[in-house]
Amino acid sequence: MVDGFQLNLRFMKHSSMIFCIRTTQRGPELMSRQSKSLKDAIISSSDIGLLNLFEKAFIQSAPENRIHFIAMVLDSRLQQLLHCMDKIVVAAPKFQVSRNEQGGITSGEPIGDPLYLLLDLLSNTAAGYDLFRNTRFNDALKALLDSWGKYLQSSKSNNTLNNSDEGWFSKLGLETLDNGRGIFNDIYECPDETAVNRGFTSWDAFFTRKFKPGARPIQPQPDLPNFFIYNACESTVLRKATGIKEHDQFWLKGQPYSIYDMLATIQDDRVAQSFIGGTVYQAFLSPYDYHRWHSPVNGTIREIQIIPGTYYAALPAVDPRGAIIRSQAWLTQAATRAIIYIDADNKDVGCVVFIGVGMVEVSTCQVTVKVGGGVKVGDELGMFHFGGSTHALIFGPDVKLKFFDYVQPNEHLHVNIPLAAVEI
Repeated sequence: MVDGFQLNLRFMKHSSMIFCIRTTQRGPELMSRQSKSLKDAIISSSDIGLLNLFEKAFIQSAPENRIHFIAMVLDSRLQQLLHCMDKIVVAAPKFQVSRNEQGGITSGEPIGDPLYLLLDLLSNTAAGYDLFRNTRFNDALKALLDSWGKYLQSSKSNNTLNNSDEGWFSKLGLETLDNGRGIFNDIYECPDETAVNRGFTSWDAFFTRKFKPGARPIQPQPDLPNFFIYNACESTVLRKATGIKEHDQFWLKGQPYSIYDMLATIQDDRVAQSFIGGTVYQAFLSPYDYHRWHSPVNGTIREIQIIPGTYYAALPAVDPRGAIIRSQAWLTQAATRAIIYIDADNKDVGCVVFIGVGMVEVSTCQVTVKVGGGVKVGDELGMFHFGGSTHALIFGPDVKLKFFDYVQPNEHLHVNIPLAAVEI
């Protein structure tokens, strides 16, 4: 319960998610400046279509995706939703847990991004597809997400970094953070390893934590490091694709890559043309992963772009839940993203493109390298700030890669391990 509002999310085994917003007393009518801007973007007389799309998204999400508003006291569904968003963006994310009917904890939830849970069902509609791709809507949504980002960088946001049931340093929380990655205190730099919150002064400091030196060494260290492509992010393999096209249409099951759209080459498509027929490797990061990016090759930074885009757009499908997660390949051309071009020292590799894709709550893709700077394998390129995210590496058509056997879909791989050998 926060200022009269209680948000309950529960997943049904054999039916759709029921999303209930209950009120027991009248909540405050005041809205944050960012939420008001988002509301204005939707109901503006100059773009009345946005309001229609919003209403249609709610309608289209029923009956399979039932959204019930119980004991509504505000003027509209939009007003209610915006108030809920206001409550989320002044709170740090908790470690999500599942409970049985007796209230006992059974497991940790795989998704811990609260705004994602709030908007998931709406994104899986035809109207939501158009709404969440609208530029004016996303500009206003980014302002809301940025305000949350500022809160998550403040000292107030470390109040979920504790050992309570829904704290990130609870027994289950640590087990989840450690799973397949290593013991938290052993692998991450902690300002105070003896403190319950490990000394992290904000949620963002916890989320963008660094590995200790040696925690993720360049493995193996061959005599000729230029002949390997290394993993740029601690992540789970999504897919590998070859023969990519300059222009392609996306459909949900196949989701082919469209290099022209991925690189947003609006003015000069010669860049995109140089990658036609090439290879794309993509992997995703969970909220529990390490969120900094590292160079996959030795080389020089040629160009950096920050491309504005969507945050909650997805390709609708029959399954009402998880549309954004299913749409990861498509999001490489639609979502907010950072694009870094690296001229590899190995001329047989040529230019490698790293794309950091900000999914859902990620409104900031921060680049920490500069154009013209040299990088070695494992050097930091940048980082994501809170949310789920995905990344891709793009190689030209003449680069012959032999991926190692362990690079398979759904395999979680440590950063800095070799992904592929370059065949000469």
